[in-house]
Amino acid sequence: MAIKFQYNKTSLQQLEKQLKVRVRTLPIIKNKESALRMEVKRCKIEAVDLEERLEKQIQAYEAMFALWNEFDSSLIKVNDVHLGVKKIAGVRVPLLENIDFEIRPYSLFNAPKWYADGLHLLKELAHTAIEREFTLAKLNLLEHARKKTTQKVNLFEKVQIPGYQDALRKIKRFMEDEENLSKSSQKIMKSHQEQRKEVEA
Repeated sequence: MAIKFQYNKTSLQQLEKQLKVRVRTLPIIKNKESALRMEVKRCKIEAVDLEERLEKQIQAYEAMFALWNEFDSSLIKVNDVHLGVKKIAGVRVPLLENIDFEIRPYSLFNAPKWYADGLHLLKELAHTAIEREFTLAKLNLLEHARKKTTQKVNLFEKVQIPGYQDALRKIKRFMEDEENLSKSSQKIMKSHQEQRKEVEA
């Protein structure tokens, strides 16, 4: 990205202002990036834990597989999922607050004894699966934000700040050269005038 500038004081002041803004903003963006990086790492660990927990719960479910044929699956359903929003390093991510299950009444005398355990197992299974989905959604959002922030850090650090510094150097050199030329031309003019006066005298 080439920085457009003119060889004058106005351009010099504008570039200095732009450079100051970027130099001041860079540490903030770097902090945001490292916070997001840590949060992504934490979120990945959480996702792996949930995956393992879900796997264990599925195995427990499969252990009772023969009994599930007798189970009335319409007894339990997810009624509502309560969401919240949390800001992590300036990024809004969904937060799972609560899950409402609807359990239809059933006869404790006529139903097999293991129905209560079965309902509890299905409730845990559904809760873990929903929580896992939320964690993966959060991970995607955080990962995307971290990539964007890393790109911005690289843009500032490797492109814009050096570009502005280079442009400022060029303008300052040009202005110094111009000043030196004007001084030397004034000296030449002065010496010509002095020579004329001497010739006239």
